[in-house]
Amino acid sequence: MSKRDLRAMSVDELWNLHEQLIAELETKIGIEKANLEDRLRKISSNRGKEIGAQGRRRPYPKVLPKYRNPKNPDETWAGRGKQPRWLTTQLRSGKKLDDFLI
Repeated sequence: MSKRDLRAMSVDELWNLHEQLIAELETKIGIEKANLEDRLRKISSNRGKEIGAQGRRRPYPKVLPKYRNPKNPDETWAGRGKQPRWLTTQLRSGKKLDDFLI
């Protein structure tokens, strides 16, 4: 339909066209929403099966500390993850990582 056809239509004809358009859009949006909800339900059920099949994460062994703070022997670090503050300050002052080995 071209612009001339719309301009030639009366207000009642345009309103009827508007109502038909709204009805068609509601139908198509409803169908699309149902499809998306179905896909989401399938994805959610598959995730539950994957997690259930694998069980929980495997247990990791306890990691023993490798480095100790000489000023406070209670502070230790296993060498994994972010370096503790006490170690970074010591390293900045010029000491080496090997100086803190247990």
